[in-house]
Amino acid sequence: MAFTTRSLSPQESRVVLALSERGQRETTRAEIVELLGVTPKAADHVIESLRHKGWLERASWGAYLLIPAEQGPDALGDSNLLALASRIANPYYIGFSTAAAHYGLTTQHRHVIFIVTPVRLRGREVGESQVRIVNQADSKFFGFEPVDVLGYKVMISDREKTAIDCIDRPALAGGVGEAATILANASRRFDWTKAADYLERIGSGALARRFGWLVDHVKADVPAEIHDRLLRLAARSRKTWLGPDPARASAVHGAIGYDETWRLFVNVTREELHGSAGLGRRKTIRKDS
Repeated sequence: MAFTTRSLSPQESRVVLALSERGQRETTRAEIVELLGVTPKAADHVIESLRHKGWLERASWGAYLLIPAEQGPDALGDSNLLALASRIANPYYIGFSTAAAHYGLTTQHRHVIFIVTPVRLRGREVGESQVRIVNQADSKFFGFEPVDVLGYKVMISDREKTAIDCIDRPALAGGVGEAATILANASRRFDWTKAADYLERIGSGALARRFGWLVDHVKADVPAEIHDRLLRLAARSRKTWLGPDPARASAVHGAIGYDETWRLFVNVTREELHGSAGLGRRKTIRKDS
């Protein structure tokens, strides 16, 4: 194996080749000390050089990810940032707008990575991105699965849970309008039974109302029996709202208003939701000639 763009010293080559031959994508300071048979201080010099040359990236204290040769010298892209961020907490999943961007459900890309975990941690920086820690209630900490991200297993919320989470906390999705767009795009490949099961497991009638109203708003192709099930789930709560709480922030000027079907006060303007209206039915995007 030739390393032309990121040249290595003999000791650095020994570390990279050993990890590559084992198919190992992660390592620790202690492992490198043992591999090289040197003092921890000498190993630190090798590690620092490998980080400077773009072969290792620190995931947490004393733990590192290998940036494989085939990914080149500019390997620290969005995917590797997800792998790095995933080492911050355990258990965890990557969610909200970060998961939506991974699935291509939103065109808004922010320099924020949302890590959902029950562990109390401070946010931190990974590369040029800010990692924001979101502490979910136990009743909402589910609906994620391992996804291969350039050879790393990263826990990411699935499409159904991503859309539900974004509707539940639209501020972490870019606002109600963007949460509606995420739902519309996700709904084209939805497992509707799974989505309804998730809402039932969460047990929030208010969330079911918001979800159901937005399903109608984007005109998602939802089976009739699932739509009826959403209405039954919604009936478990009293009247509620979508957008800012009108009791605390007052009604938004030009808000859509009260919807009788879902017993929901839509405290959002039509302009904010204009881009997502009927979006769930659009199978193709026409390009202007």
